[in-house]
Amino acid sequence: MTMSQVVRFHELGGPGVLRLEQRSVPEAADGEVLIEVQAIGLNRADKMFRMGQYLEKAQLPSMLGFEAVGMIAALGPSVQGFAVGDMVGVLPGFELGRYGTYAEHALIPATHLVPQPAGLSAVEGAGLWMAYLTAYGGLVEAGGLGKGDWIAITAASSSVGLAAIQVARQVGARPIAVTLTSTKRDALLAAGAEAVISTSDEPLESRLRELAPYGIQCAFDAVGGPQVNQLAGAMAKRGTIVVHGALSPDATPFPLKLALKRSLSVRGFVYTEVTEDAAALQRVRTFISAAIEAGILRPLVDRVFSLSDVVAAHEYLESNQQFGKIVMTV
Repeated sequence: MTMSQVVRFHELGGPGVLRLEQRSVPEAADGEVLIEVQAIGLNRADKMFRMGQYLEKAQLPSMLGFEAVGMIAALGPSVQGFAVGDMVGVLPGFELGRYGTYAEHALIPATHLVPQPAGLSAVEGAGLWMAYLTAYGGLVEAGGLGKGDWIAITAASSSVGLAAIQVARQVGARPIAVTLTSTKRDALLAAGAEAVISTSDEPLESRLRELAPYGIQCAFDAVGGPQVNQLAGAMAKRGTIVVHGALSPDATPFPLKLALKRSLSVRGFVYTEVTEDAAALQRVRTFISAAIEAGILRPLVDRVFSLSDVVAAHEYLESNQQFGKIVMTV
């Protein structure tokens, strides 16, 4: 019996609950594909899932992991459109715990696999889909972002934030990167931000109004909490605040009076809006593939760990030091 390594957790908690365990190589059932994993993308949602703070709750013991790149090793019955030996990327949106990607061999529903884009390494590809599905879906599909629009992007040095800067530039918008401290200012400007606001040094609302006197058309917010009021104060009429994360531990208010005065929209967004809508997913895939081929979009990888160093990788994830994607290789 061939054995394979998998990461699981048997209790909720910090990085130390993650265990590298042995299991027999799983067999692909109907509609499933077995891939030999080469690289795995880490997300803040991984941390939330193992701590019991994510939208979906873990059934212990649980696997985890939203995205990966690997080679197809076996196809389940009825699977079409793929062949053994194909290099594929894993789209997030499947049932977590049952189909986690933190493994040497991973079972994935065929509906959540796409060909690996040409020109990207496995490590780069592992940092692609969660970030760019969220960025394009939140900015273009939900936020209606277009040419010439000003947009504020919070948590801008995250993989999703950096993807949002690239997507905004690709559609001709003007991205303002919002970050906690000024330490990453130069890197954010180099990544394509038109301006950077450090919220520990500068008042967010007044700086946004200074940069965009007629208001920002869209805010792409990973934080939530009281900061939403400051974003609302800088919005243009009929602007949209797209909240895609909840990094703030505080309650998120609804800015009623500003929303009434300026006809604002405040809406939540999660990437599954795209993965569960075939037409939207096709638009995203077309946009991303064309931009990668043109050399415009490319995931920024901060640091690479091995699967055996999963605890250290999650400790680094929780440190918030990263600029871009954290990836594990197998």
